Amino acid sequence: MSEANIFKGELRENTGKSFTKSARKEGNIPCIVYGDKKDPIPVNINSISALKLYNTGRMLTTLLDLELSNGEKMKVIPKDIQIDPVKDSIIHIDLLRLSGDSRVSVEIQVNFVGENDSPGIKSGGVLTVTRYTVELDCPALNIPETINVDISKLEMGESVKLSDVSLPEDVNPVITDRDITIASVTAPVEEIEEEIIEETSEEDSEELADGEEAQTTDGKEISEESSEDSTEESKE
Repeated sequence: MSEANIFKGELRENTGKSFTKSARKEGNIPCIVYGDKKDPIPVNINSISALKLYNTGRMLTTLLDLELSNGEKMKVIPKDIQIDPVKDSIIHIDLLRLSGDSRVSVEIQVNFVGENDSPGIKSGGVLTVTRYTVELDCPALNIPETINVDISKLEMGESVKLSDVSLPEDVNPVITDRDITIASVTAPVEEIEEEIIEETSEEDSEELADGEEAQTTDGKEISEESSEDSTEESKE
């Protein structure tokens, strides 16, 4: 489970663009707290604390203990982060208010285990990763940091799907209409290229042989026709 981080939230009475710009100049990030069937609350949080969490790559899966300036406390999770495309800094965060029975859909990082034991990899195969994260439906207060995907038994050409993974209790895939391939063991690129070259060479050789055979046949037919014409001329 992701550990909750404590953030201080300063209540913000004004929500216009000029006020949000002023908040950023003061080293804060404007946020909106919403959800749990309650009215949205505009707050400011410290930009340094938020940036530290953002740089871990786990901000969207981390619970926050938000302590407001009026003394109110609540658990929230970042649901949307807006980044300045020029300065690469956080300019706004949407925070989802959570209760004990809340559920959230989050992208959870995949951790591969057993790579050294995979028969396919031992024989020269390469682990080709299709998904580095998977979207899971989780209890809001029990979000896993990562999920372990065992690839120790994968042979060359085999894949591991989400249905093969043991998920934590009460954690379910968001996508249910199809199974998701997470990774597979494939032949090295060099071998694939060699196979393509060999197949192409064989096809070219077959086409060349067919062409030569056609030429020989056509030549024979032409020769026979010329011989027949010559015979008829001599008879005349």
